[in-house]
Amino acid sequence: MKNIIAFAGTNSKTSINKQLVTYASSLVEDVTVDILDLNDFELPIYGIDLENEKGIPDNAKTFLEHIKSSDGIILSLAEHNGAYATVFKNIFDWMSRIDGKLWSDKPMLLMATSPGGRGGATVLDVAKGRFPFMGGNIVADFSFPSFFDNFSEGKITNEDLNKDLKSKVKTFKEAL
Repeated sequence: MKNIIAFAGTNSKTSINKQLVTYASSLVEDVTVDILDLNDFELPIYGIDLENEKGIPDNAKTFLEHIKSSDGIILSLAEHNGAYATVFKNIFDWMSRIDGKLWSDKPMLLMATSPGGRGGATVLDVAKGRFPFMGGNIVADFSFPSFFDNFSEGKITNEDLNKDLKSKVKTFKEAL
């Protein structure tokens, strides 16, 4: 059986991206899902001086091992001021010091959501431009707009958006 990891690119305990990634991962049949929480991988802010003085923290190594040992990744990015959330950028930076191709060419369903109508489209564009240079194999992406209007009780309530996500999940599953 294939093993996938799913996580939100945020440390918010009430993350709408974590709710979306949890739902999306539940749609992938016949796989084992490990939902990761960035709060479980606390890291100091990356800096070259810190790396030279203390080396790479174990939590960065552990998170990277989760990626490398998986068969696929579902990631939903939080958008902060049009870019990645700081906690995601930080773990991303630490892992890139271990392996510049940190995504290891694993099939990835890349998503974002927000309360607004653009659904994190800006951060998705940033990631789609950057991740392929770092071993990212984005097989499908999904921007989910107006989270609070379209998501309730752990699932997407808008039928058109739910159908779109299910299509993206199918593409992801076929790539595993």
